[in-house]
Amino acid sequence: MATAGVVRALRAAHLHDASRQALLQMACDRIQSWGPPYTSVYAYMLHDGELILEAHAGRDTEHVRIPVGAGVCGTAVAEKADQNIPDVTAVGNYLACNAFTKSELVVLIRRGDHILGQIDIDSDVRDGFGEREHADVKTVADALAVLL
Repeated sequence: MATAGVVRALRAAHLHDASRQALLQMACDRIQSWGPPYTSVYAYMLHDGELILEAHAGRDTEHVRIPVGAGVCGTAVAEKADQNIPDVTAVGNYLACNAFTKSELVVLIRRGDHILGQIDIDSDVRDGFGEREHADVKTVADALAVLL
């Protein structure tokens, strides 16, 4: 299973004293390498009420700082809940990274009730993320929560 391989790679890198940024970049690269629907993967970490982009794979984004409550990413933190948006055009406060994104999945990186950050995934496919994709990304996010 691809998810188990990512978690093993993250744990091995952590044992070799990989930096937080290196672990986040590895997670982004590995998830994006799974192919569609994972078009672009962003790792945002929470700092003083703001999400700061620390790593990504895929398309660049101008959204390197997102206030809590803004867009899908900020809403996930404000509501303390993962977000699975099958059609981004239906979201009133959506912050578009690019014109090609059709759906978005945001999975929080958390230790208990404490939110550290999130993995944000854009897809060029409408309804790109189902329960399996959410579970796979959550497994990676949960591993990061222990390692960061």
